Amino acid sequence: MTDIIGRMTMQFRDFDTALFLTEYWQKKPLLIRNPWAAWENPLDPDELAGLACEADVESRIVTTKRETWKVEHGPFAEARFGKPGKKPWTLLVQAVDHYVPEVAALIDPFRFVPNWRIDDVMVSYASDKGGVGPHFDQYDVFLVQGLGQRRWQVGARCDSETELLPHDDLRLLAAFEATDEWVLDPGDILYVPPGVAHNGVAIGDDCMTYSVGFRAPVRGELVAHWCDHLLSEMTEDDRYRDPELTAQENPGEISVAALTRLQAMVTERLADPLAFARWFGSYNSAPKNPEIDWTPETVVTSAAFADRAVLCRNPASRFSFVRQTDDLLLLFVDGECIDCRGDLIALAQRICGQGAIIMDAALLQSHAALALLTGLVNRGSMAFEAD
Repeated sequence: MTDIIGRMTMQFRDFDTALFLTEYWQKKPLLIRNPWAAWENPLDPDELAGLACEADVESRIVTTKRETWKVEHGPFAEARFGKPGKKPWTLLVQAVDHYVPEVAALIDPFRFVPNWRIDDVMVSYASDKGGVGPHFDQYDVFLVQGLGQRRWQVGARCDSETELLPHDDLRLLAAFEATDEWVLDPGDILYVPPGVAHNGVAIGDDCMTYSVGFRAPVRGELVAHWCDHLLSEMTEDDRYRDPELTAQENPGEISVAALTRLQAMVTERLADPLAFARWFGSYNSAPKNPEIDWTPETVVTSAAFADRAVLCRNPASRFSFVRQTDDLLLLFVDGECIDCRGDLIALAQRICGQGAIIMDAALLQSHAALALLTGLVNRGSMAFEAD
């Protein structure tokens, strides 16, 4: 199905978002039987195999025999898929939404979760009995069955203390006991919260599953990167000072007043909410694959907008915003922070909330709007629909 500007959209027919967020989100698994208004598998298996042959696409093939798991990393030669072998196998391709708009459209119904939490859509294709073994993830995931059937089992909650089998590439559970089991048909969805053990096995060939995954920042990484950012801005002149120093009874004591002042030197910068918001927006929106150049071959000028009707976001780009003050909105695009004031505040919100912008007369007459949009096109974060 398509929307008014001709892009593919996916919609739920009947899904209680409020109930899901209250009862299930990050609490317990949920089987959702085909909630789509009209389910259509968005990607052909041959197209998925073609992506796995590309050098800039992350892909793996997992094979299993007698509970021994082997992982091969792409890119793969086309001949690899001509004779995949007799052992059950699974092809997994990361971030397919970055390359296939129809797969990116799968994310839209799940946008009741804020965009900044969305990671990517991994797509898997499995032969009969193919899978990646019992495991658990540290993030929320919606497992959408695209083609064929897959049997999913879920088990207990796991954590860093849970015993794993020794393997360099897979987080295989040493022991797995299923508490629930379902067979998913095309269009069915299984939601699995972070830490819940699960295991999926293909029933028959031509089994495709779309994993809509969400990001969950690690506290240690946040602290480390935030501190690194602060350190990069500090100078040698920013030192401890005590101009009101008075003599103390014992010179060996570190006084409470000194400790308070020293701790404040650290915490005042760490606890600055405005600075943290500006940093985190840039950090969180950084491209997943920064080595890929999405910029147009020819530099675009504002004049090009006169005869172009629709401007679309690059599915590989990350957009978000923070309301810094009443008259300042920070727009974050692919790791860059853009200060927006006046009419640009509304435009920035439209860009983040919609997949495409229709170039109306008001936008075409605004120099500030055209400057913002031109910059986004030239950095590859947006493009004209025809391109």
